[in-house]
This record gives sequence, structure tokens and C-alpha cells, in this order.
Amino acid sequence: MDGRLPLPTLLSHALVAFTIEFDNEAEHRIPHRTTDHGITAGALYAPWLVSMAMWFNCMRFVTAEGVTVLHLEHLARTKTNLPGMDRWGYVTVQPDPSDSRLKPPRSAWLVRSTAAGRMVQQVWQPLFAVIEQRWEDRFGGIEIHSLREALQAIVVQLDPGLPDCLPILGYGLLSRPPDPDLPPPETASNPDLPLPALLARVLLAFALEFERESHLSLAICANILRVLNEKGVRVRDLPILTGVSKPSISMAMGILRKFRLAVVEKSSDGGPWQVAHLTPKGCEVQETYRRFLQSIESRWQSHFGNEAIRRLREPLELLVGSGEPGSCPLFECLVPYSDGWRALVRKPAALPHYPMVLHRGGYPDGS
Repeated sequence: MDGRLPLPTLLSHALVAFTIEFDNEAEHRIPHRTTDHGITAGALYAPWLVSMAMWFNCMRFVTAEGVTVLHLEHLARTKTNLPGMDRWGYVTVQPDPSDSRLKPPRSAWLVRSTAAGRMVQQVWQPLFAVIEQRWEDRFGGIEIHSLREALQAIVVQLDPGLPDCLPILGYGLLSRPPDPDLPPPETASNPDLPLPALLARVLLAFALEFERESHLSLAICANILRVLNEKGVRVRDLPILTGVSKPSISMAMGILRKFRLAVVEKSSDGGPWQVAHLTPKGCEVQETYRRFLQSIESRWQSHFGNEAIRRLREPLELLVGSGEPGSCPLFECLVPYSDGWRALVRKPAALPHYPMVLHRGGYPDGS
């Protein structure tokens, strides 16, 4: 890549930074509760805190009157974590009282927004414009407009059925493709899609193309496999090196070990920590991952045109820089409010090279 960051890394860094800034602002405005940090004092409604993805794959389409489980998935073009959204206080999922069947299938059940869910909807909906305006003020209106135009030029040539967010990662941490039998959503050709939706569609298209050729998901390759080597990396250092959570790393390492691509052993220098090593087969797969990135970007240059990919890369490279703290402007987006949960944990030293969107709440770093 001539020393340049791969295209999916650039897209991922921008999408993760936007999401974290959106989530921090939403947390600041919404009464909520979390497992580790308690409940907002005096809150009448306090749903469990979730990330922006849960707007795109669920709350965007749910009303007080209700939508069936099947129709919700059709509208979102991807699955949501309905048991979680029910348990966390955003929706109820119950049989339709007008359905006379003795045991209607769960796909026909109604998903209704709760009072807490409707409160959150009112906060989330206008936040996309708020955060995008911040980006224009911070990084330059011309630059963000150029990024939006470059993304839109690619999106109109992609599968119109792609969702407006990255799907919750499935088995093997693979990205779920949309159902090809579903009709395209109404938003398919909408030029006014929020910036993160444009980023997500282009990134997901790249990931799906990668995963048609790779036995491993892009999420595992870009985040975990990328930072491992034959000498070994301390497992405790992986969250710092990758920018993703311990649960995400645990899932990915389980898959790498299952396929004998990595091993985890006690440190050879007698230290108390564990060290993850790539096996010879793992080193081969790591090199294959790098070749696939180059091959797919080369194909995209042929398919979409060199100029289209250049116009996409240029504003992204300005935003991402080297990707390192201090030389990556996107780290300005990660500063939390003093009372936010991210203010109470270690500051990120890296952004994920592919978002780890899990069922745990849809956070882009698997938190």
C-alpha cells in the first residue's frame, strides 16, 4: 500500500470516531443506566445505555403502535438484538392482540417503543446533524462536503439493499449480508443519508467482498491478526494495540486458536502474563489478509475508477493522518464528558481497524 493505510482502515477510523462522539453526546443528554456506572440520578425513565447502531437497526423504525418483528428486519435490512432491546427498556416484544392464531410465530409479534424508547428517539434523531456540523466546524466544511460527495458516488453503485449501519457481527465475527430477496429500502438512493450511514455502506461492501474470499472475518484480521507476530504479543496489551474491548479480543482469539492460527502461552521470560503467538499457518494467513486488501482496493479502482477512489481517500487521509494519537485529527472526537463512562476508563491509544459491533449494545469497539 506504499505506506498508506488500507481503505477499510480509513473508513473504520472515521466511522468509529463519529459513533463515539455521537454516543458521548447521547449519553450526556439521555437519562440512562449502565452495569458499571449506575443510573442517572432522579431519572423517570432510564434505559440501559446502547450505541448508535441500535438506532439504525431498531429504534429508527419502531413506533408506539408497533411493527412486526419480520417487518422491522425488512426495514432495517439487518437483524437487531431484540431480546436485549426489550430487556434494556427500549421496546416491548409481544404477540399482536389482533392476531387470532393460537400460537402466532415470533416473526408476527409486535415490537413497540416504550416511553423510554420514545424519549431516546427524540434525542437520537437530530444528533446526526449536530455531530456532522461539529465535524464541519472542526475539520472544515469543504473537507466534509468532499468526503460526503465521494462516499455518495460509491454508494449509488453498491447493492441498494445494504443497511445503513454495520450489522451486528455474526458467527465467526463475520459480517451478515442483506437478504437478496428483500426489496431495496426507501433510503437506498437518498443523497441525504447521515455521514455514518454512507461510511457504513461503503465499509460493509468492502468487508463482504473480503469475506467472500477469506475464511476469516475482516474484523478478526484487521484488528487481532494484524498486530500478532511469531515472537509473541502480551494478551494484556491487545486492547491497547487494537482499540477494541477485551470481550471482542477473547472472541477473536478463540477463533484464531480453533483454526490453529495462534497459540497463547505463558511468557517465556518467566513473567506472570500470557503471550499470543502466530503459528506458521497464522503468518501465512496474515500475509494473505494483506494481499486481499491490496487486491480488493485495486479491483475497486478498476470498477469505480481511479479518480473516485482518490477522491474518497483524500479527505479520509486528512481526517485519519497516521492513525496514531497526536497525529490523527479524529482523536479530537473521542473526548468524553467528565461524567461519561468513557471518562472513567483508559483513553484509547488506537482506533479499531474494523468496528467490532457486538450484540452487547452495538458499540463500535465492542465495549
